[in-house]
Amino acid sequence: MTPLVVGIDIGTSGARAVAMRQDFSIAGQSAVPLDRFGQNPRDPSVWWQAVQAALAELLSGVDRAAIRAVAIDGTSGTLLPVDIDGRPLAEPLMYNDKVDDAAILAAIVREAPEASAAHGATSGLAKALRFQHQPGIAAVLHQADWIAGNLSGRFDVSDENNALKTGYDVEQRRWPDWIAATGMHMDLLPDVVEPGDVTGTLTAAAAELFGLPRDVVVVAGTTDGCASFLATGATAAGDGVTALGSSLTIKILSERPISAPRFGIYSHRLGDSWLAGGASNSGGKVLARHFPLARIIELSATIDPTTETGLDYYPLGTAGERFPIADPALPPRLTPRPADDADYLKAMFEGMAAIEALGYGRLAELGAPALTSVRSVGGGAANPVWTAIRQRKLGVAFLPALSDEAAAGTARLALKGASEAGLQ
Repeated sequence: MTPLVVGIDIGTSGARAVAMRQDFSIAGQSAVPLDRFGQNPRDPSVWWQAVQAALAELLSGVDRAAIRAVAIDGTSGTLLPVDIDGRPLAEPLMYNDKVDDAAILAAIVREAPEASAAHGATSGLAKALRFQHQPGIAAVLHQADWIAGNLSGRFDVSDENNALKTGYDVEQRRWPDWIAATGMHMDLLPDVVEPGDVTGTLTAAAAELFGLPRDVVVVAGTTDGCASFLATGATAAGDGVTALGSSLTIKILSERPISAPRFGIYSHRLGDSWLAGGASNSGGKVLARHFPLARIIELSATIDPTTETGLDYYPLGTAGERFPIADPALPPRLTPRPADDADYLKAMFEGMAAIEALGYGRLAELGAPALTSVRSVGGGAANPVWTAIRQRKLGVAFLPALSDEAAAGTARLALKGASEAGLQ
């Protein structure tokens, strides 16, 4: 019997699950949309029903007796308050929700070190401060923590990656004293362990629900962004991963942490390495404002990626950029517009490739290693013309991503936990 582990990704639109062998090959996978269970993607019961369905579908195609471990990733910065039994007490605040309480934000500005990822209205700490006065509250948890708790019965533990934006000090590996000075009740914050650490085993109820052995271990997971990076197979300092989704996000594996909050740059800890990066407001969402996907595919087939248009675009949907240029008033630069739609699209591809190159350069200026390779994920990675333009701008090897499923990256953490627990 070949041992298997399971990685689960709970995202903004659905839940995905992957069963992985010890050699990182995929034994099975499943995907279930959230809207199958309701129209409110903020409802924790919808998350849990989607996870149950994805896991049940996955397990129907593999040997359940072979499962050794399970780990979960969730959206970074999504929090919810729970009671002593893990029951949600209020609608969660999602990763992109802003806390509009001026006193809370002022307290964080006053107490948090400049390099802390807890700054900002969307930070986990701002949400924790908002939730802490909820009647009956026992803990404030991140999305992945709560899903894992439904498997292990533990609603008091998180991982270093999810805890980062809630103020956790990943260099000192502790909740820093300054958090209490913001007015946060420290007893409501979960214990924090490394991604891949074993946090418990399945409860009797969870084991019965999924038909799994009771000794299956539950392993600390990570954020969806970190999971996506891990899934690609990038493992060496200088390895970069570019996500070409609605926004353009880059991450690079570094031997030291890089932090520049004013550029939206911070670092997640992965063992003894660091994952540094930032996200631009450019990306696929900007392209979609000008062309439907079918038209992008049609025009791309006519573009020669080896030549330059000579146009200097900075494609944005509206004014404002966070990385690699920090300017809330930076205007979009999409003129002059050529008569040929293909040239217009090509110039946008060139502009986004230039932003990507500038982003990796910005990280290097701040102490990250020089970029040595790039793996690409997201819908834009499938466009060969955009890829060729990007490769010409970056001048490094473009390597295939082993997987673009975040759940596969989380499964790698489950493998780590199973190995350390001696279950393989």
